[in-house]
Amino acid sequence: MLTQLRGWITALAALALTIAGAAPAATPHEIPARPPQTAARTPQLPARPLPLAVDGGSWRSGHLQGMALDRARRHLYFSFTDMLVKTDLSGRPLGSVRGIGGHLGDLDFDTADGRVYGSLEYGRDAAFYIAVFDGRRITRMNMDARTSGVLTTVHLGEVARDFTADMDGDGVFDGDTGHTADHRYGNAGIDGVAFGPAFGTTGGPQMLTVAYGVYTDTARRDNDHQVLLQYDVRDWRRYERPLNESRPHRSGPAGHDGKYFVYTGNTTYGVQNLEYDGHSGIWLMAVYRGAKRQFPNYGLFAVDAGRPPVEGGVRGQRRPERGMLLSLLPQGEHHAPSGTYGWHAPGQFGLVSLDDGRFYVGESAKARGGTATQTGKALLHRWTGRTPLPFAPLTGSGAATG
Repeated sequence: MLTQLRGWITALAALALTIAGAAPAATPHEIPARPPQTAARTPQLPARPLPLAVDGGSWRSGHLQGMALDRARRHLYFSFTDMLVKTDLSGRPLGSVRGIGGHLGDLDFDTADGRVYGSLEYGRDAAFYIAVFDGRRITRMNMDARTSGVLTTVHLGEVARDFTADMDGDGVFDGDTGHTADHRYGNAGIDGVAFGPAFGTTGGPQMLTVAYGVYTDTARRDNDHQVLLQYDVRDWRRYERPLNESRPHRSGPAGHDGKYFVYTGNTTYGVQNLEYDGHSGIWLMAVYRGAKRQFPNYGLFAVDAGRPPVEGGVRGQRRPERGMLLSLLPQGEHHAPSGTYGWHAPGQFGLVSLDDGRFYVGESAKARGGTATQTGKALLHRWTGRTPLPFAPLTGSGAATG
């Protein structure tokens, strides 16, 4: 009778739980079944192919200086010396920024903050900036660089100090000219910019690397290095100011996070395009060829990112000087008398690494008809590292996916 009573109690408890919408408790040897997982899942969209070419358009401006790719939004940015153009990957113009009186050079895209960084210089004012464009706010053509709010600038004091250095000791700075003994390292300003790891590593925080422009002067011996500055830009918003060309500001970091020298021989206006390739772990420096006969005057050099810089003498300086030296990657053509390696290769008008062995390489031309109109295109290539041409143009099958 007691056993039967216990059974009735258990049944009544189970019935009550069922009415309340709960499942009966499990016995110690039973594991209740888990309900099916119904959490929403992000659909995996198929990767879209990247085009073999993107036309940056034809504009009354200077020639193509550099390019930057926002891969997630499929936008490409082109700098044309005094304007920035934003397109989609079909080449359709989405917006532009005008009203830049200085020299807008190379570009790169920061995946951390979703903005475009470029070199911007005003030699007459000894003012050298990193221009920071908020591409998401570039929504129409001919937006004003000074009043639209899409552009801020950060001044680089280290560049200005080297640019204005009185190297001949006469107490007079000779100004924005290459026909002088002034300008430390022959510094003419800045041009190449790129995000990548600190030199000596292939990982870690992404640093903004800025390359000096260098005057062409075959009589000097102190202008045979490429000079690269590295900056951690994660706290740079405190320095950013709107562009004001009538009163150039000097808001920027007091120093830098690394200054490095690469012996290449003098080149015409230094590094035009700088790019880090995460696939090969190398930094590429595309330049206009130099004019010193004792050098091979290559158009493209490479630095091994993972090889640590070493302290050593900076060659050719008027007074003995030591600095952190980077070595050229021992690939391409080798010029034994100078010890330099490189290629006679394109890239001076734009380099964008896709970090999978492919690059967009910039092509610049003047529009037909003798006008001041300039055109720019991004053409897809694969890096081979071979000599004489390390870039191989891709055909339809090589476009693969984005």
